Amino acid sequence: MEERTNTHSILREIKRNTSKRYNSEEKIRIVLEGLKGETSIAELCRREGINPNIYYKWSKDFLEAGKRRLNGDTSRQANSSEVSDMRRENSQLKELVAELSL
Repeated sequence: MEERTNTHSILREIKRNTSKRYNSEEKIRIVLEGLKGETSIAELCRREGINPNIYYKWSKDFLEAGKRRLNGDTSRQANSSEVSDMRRENSQLKELVAELSL
């Protein structure tokens, strides 16, 4: 029994490590292709190698983001490099203001 459990955990780990990660452009392409309706969602998911539940989650997220944007919500989360760049620029501007005020 333990060997079977060990085998399952090894297979699960291999699957997790070899699963494809999709960037946002790929997700958008897949969702838009599904929305076109030229092929079935099942066929699209088989071709792309994703579970239909993943497709529907991406589709829901995509449509919700569009809905928020159309309602005027333009805020977004800044990534860590943007935050550090802004902090650096803010620090430089504070130094400049301090020098000019002296």
